[in-house]
Amino acid sequence: MPAPRPFDAIILGAGGAGLMCAAIAGQRGRRVLVIDHAPEPGRKILISGGGRCNFTNVHTAPDRYLSANPHFARSALARYTPRDFLDLVEKHRIAWHEKTLGQLFCDGSARQIVAMLLEECRAGGVTLGLDAPVRNVTHADALFRVEAGSWTAEAPALVIATGGPSIPKLGATGFAYDLARQFGLKVVEPRPALVPLTLGGDEALFRELSGVAAPVEARCGKAAFREAALFTHKGLSGPAILQVSSYWKRGQAVAIDFLPQAPAGWLREAKRQRPKAKLASVLGEQLPSRLADTLAERIALAAELGNAPDKALDSAEQRLSAWEFQPNGSEGFAKAEVTAGGISTAELSQQTMEAKKLPGLHVIGEAVDVTGWLGGYNFQWAWASGVAAAQAL
Repeated sequence: MPAPRPFDAIILGAGGAGLMCAAIAGQRGRRVLVIDHAPEPGRKILISGGGRCNFTNVHTAPDRYLSANPHFARSALARYTPRDFLDLVEKHRIAWHEKTLGQLFCDGSARQIVAMLLEECRAGGVTLGLDAPVRNVTHADALFRVEAGSWTAEAPALVIATGGPSIPKLGATGFAYDLARQFGLKVVEPRPALVPLTLGGDEALFRELSGVAAPVEARCGKAAFREAALFTHKGLSGPAILQVSSYWKRGQAVAIDFLPQAPAGWLREAKRQRPKAKLASVLGEQLPSRLADTLAERIALAAELGNAPDKALDSAEQRLSAWEFQPNGSEGFAKAEVTAGGISTAELSQQTMEAKKLPGLHVIGEAVDVTGWLGGYNFQWAWASGVAAAQAL
């Protein structure tokens, strides 16, 4: 247990945002205590990116984040960029590579990122209090008092970095929201994001395709993502679906273009060139055969393209370019990579992440109503918001 001593700041949460904030504040000469109920730090980092940690995205920009205030993330993201984090990664000699769509990963293990952050914390003289569930937090006489484990600590600044309730098996809870409400801060209704969607009723027939994936364009409202979709025994998953799930609300349809590269009139052209071909075989040239067969069966077009009127071909083409699914829900926080919603940005300074109503209280990372796209954007928000708060401590 950390010895009772005067601290300048107490950070609740030893995840990406909390460790980053602690390291920077500590290196600025602040006496920092990090408290976490888990026995080890950085649990979400360790499982991210298939164990290789997709630690940032080179295409980071404010328009790739969801929030009730779409401009809130702009300041922090501008002041701490993917290049800044990459400089830190390279300083620690961590080998990395870029995958599709600007995603950066460790060549080795996500443990290297956790080790890097802990080394930066050591350089700042940060005190770590792990395996210490918080029992009580109070504020009086300009001091925050935290009772955790079997001890108590005080500081003039408190940083909430405990994340959201996504992936509860790692110990994630809505603790940040309880604390925010205790101090009079509003919370935007949290919901699972970057999460598989479930299908029921007639669409449950697609479960026979469980395990089949294809490159598609998935759309929900104005959001559109061209990546892979995966059919599961519960519904839809894969990167394209996880992306639109952050925008999806109950009752909305998700439209899938199964052939986003196909030019207009491609089915008429197929009929002209191969009148004896069947729809399933034409689709099977560009899609997995099981998926092609199922789509053709659902469309119920004539056996041979040459026997189908152009109007029917146009109708089939239209359906394939905007096949609507009506999700009846999602797989919830248990399978959500992140949480959308959270502590309202209207309550916070976008420069310092400090609560406007309560000086000394800061909120960073996933606890805030800022949610990034899939592919390293949420880690970049963790680093950037952590740095923004640290520079104000």
